[in-house]
Amino acid sequence: MWSLWLRRAKDMKNRLAFLRRRNESPGSNTAGKLDKTMKSVKPTPEEALKWGDSLDKLLAHKYGLAAFRAFLRTEFSEENLEFWLACEEYKKIKSQSKMASKAKKIFAEYIAIQSCKEVNLDSYTRDHTKDNLQNVTRSCFDLAQRRIYGLMEKDSYPRFLRSELYSDLINQKKPSSAPAPSSS
Repeated sequence: MWSLWLRRAKDMKNRLAFLRRRNESPGSNTAGKLDKTMKSVKPTPEEALKWGDSLDKLLAHKYGLAAFRAFLRTEFSEENLEFWLACEEYKKIKSQSKMASKAKKIFAEYIAIQSCKEVNLDSYTRDHTKDNLQNVTRSCFDLAQRRIYGLMEKDSYPRFLRSELYSDLINQKKPSSAPAPSSS
């Protein structure tokens, strides 16, 4: 029990340090940049409602992905999404040497015990993934990626659907083209 608490405390310290470094970087206003970038792809309430059908639909939409990431950031749990996205990018690598380098980086950042963005994996999956690094292929993270996707689907995703952020998106007011009838 004590080791779990200690691990969580270290994890929180690492996450908070990451946020502090990010806020201290001169001239960076990531929230403002995100707002400007995302205004052009802001979904209609109907589009946002479709995200409630599945996590896949949410992640496939540029704004949905950004909104989910912003939500996870508020919960200090964005490492699962970051890992999943890193795996998606990893699968696109063509060069074997780049693949091997990226695989080591992903493992060190997300899977290794006590890593700064360690994702929650069972020991079998962690060991299986570590073994896969002996002979790097596009599928060496598949099991771990499926497990993390399952965690997001069962945990973070339902909380996102209940969040104020999502509620605001699906209940946004449409600009009215005609004046409302008066009741006089």
